[in-house]
Amino acid sequence: MNYRLITAVLIAASLQACSQQKPKSTDNNTKPTNTMDTTKHAGADKSNYRKLTPEEKYVIEDKGTEAPFTGQYEKTTSKGTYVCKRCGAALYRSSDKFDAHCGWPAFDDEIPGAVKRIPDADGSRTEIECANCGAHLGHVFTGEGFTSKNTRHCVNSISLVFVPADSTATKK
Repeated sequence: MNYRLITAVLIAASLQACSQQKPKSTDNNTKPTNTMDTTKHAGADKSNYRKLTPEEKYVIEDKGTEAPFTGQYEKTTSKGTYVCKRCGAALYRSSDKFDAHCGWPAFDDEIPGAVKRIPDADGSRTEIECANCGAHLGHVFTGEGFTSKNTRHCVNSISLVFVPADSTATKK
């Protein structure tokens, strides 16, 4: 087989695996509902949540997906920590970030206890959420062989805030 064809197929498969369609309503008079179950995250201090833009709400609360290759952190290589856009909880270290060429930031590990894994209803993927507030981050995949940890957290940039290692910035 042609090397270019194999590369194109692998890229297409990666994009398909991470992308997610907006939920479609069969009733034109019904607005999409927020699918987040806030009762799961009763310990989170909601008074400290950031105010989200409509685009951020679509991804973080409605479990949408930003377009591939458009996110702010896809190519970021600086040292630091990635925190939840909504609650500010630390989620990922820059040392665990790698370029999976999939269009979204990819990490092969999370900060222990920071990320919750939830099987999608169709059983084909595993969603990842902030363990503190339930914000939708993206999906996790295993068995792809990108790194020695054999794990890829495919995360929406819009769900994250990057805090540089040398920063004195607060989580807000």
